[in-house]
Amino acid sequence: MQPISVLGPGADDLVGTLTARLAGRVAVVRRDENPDDADERGAVDGDAAGDTIVSLSPDGSWTGRGTVDGFDALLDDLAPDHDYLVAVGYSRLRVPTVLLGPDADPDDAPGDVIARGKRPDDVDVGELLSGLERAEPWITRELLVDRVERSADAERSGAIATFTGRVRARDAPEDDRTTHLAFEKYEGVARERMDAIAAELTDREGVFEVAFHHRTGVIEAGEDIVFVVVLAGHRAEAFRAVEDGIDRLKDEVPIFKKETTESEEFWLHQRS
Repeated sequence: MQPISVLGPGADDLVGTLTARLAGRVAVVRRDENPDDADERGAVDGDAAGDTIVSLSPDGSWTGRGTVDGFDALLDDLAPDHDYLVAVGYSRLRVPTVLLGPDADPDDAPGDVIARGKRPDDVDVGELLSGLERAEPWITRELLVDRVERSADAERSGAIATFTGRVRARDAPEDDRTTHLAFEKYEGVARERMDAIAAELTDREGVFEVAFHHRTGVIEAGEDIVFVVVLAGHRAEAFRAVEDGIDRLKDEVPIFKKETTESEEFWLHQRS
């Protein structure tokens, strides 16, 4: 799923134009400052574009499909079923963002600002769509599991093994706390290498599908970084392929990590 956030006055006007041009299943998420009025207003705005319309209140609850703990959980929940998520009034790290308004400041938006305008009409929607095509999608472990389960060999599979790497705040209790990591990769090269590793692992006897995803950009302590998912005939083949997959990804894929702690900032490859 590809998310995008639109912030500022006139955001709804731009969202209406944008969603009309998005091909696929679209979720629209709006900030709801008055959740107590939801019964009178209706949980879903019938005039809004999008296949799924959600209102997210300041306390993290949302109307439309249930209750989750905030915007991140909403992204994770909608990712398997949607091609796009358009958020109005919400931004977060690693989500492409559009800023509207004469005084819009990119430093106030956590996400990567890919377009700006004083008014909605100032934003070239065609260029915005091109920017979205280059942006990193919101991939979850559950989405990768769903992909491998659709394998033609799924009936022969008796095991799905997964690995999730996340940002560790400390190695030891006395260590400085790591606040976040930043990952950069050689575009194209990193993806090609991951695809090649997945293909080589899938050539093994009893391994049917292998899926990788490594997030880039700033990832905070406690957040997920990388997923490896393996569909195999038996658990032994699945576990072995997962372990070899993450080891090879770390050794062979050109992804560079900068660590920021409470006291310093450094690139990991410069300390090895």
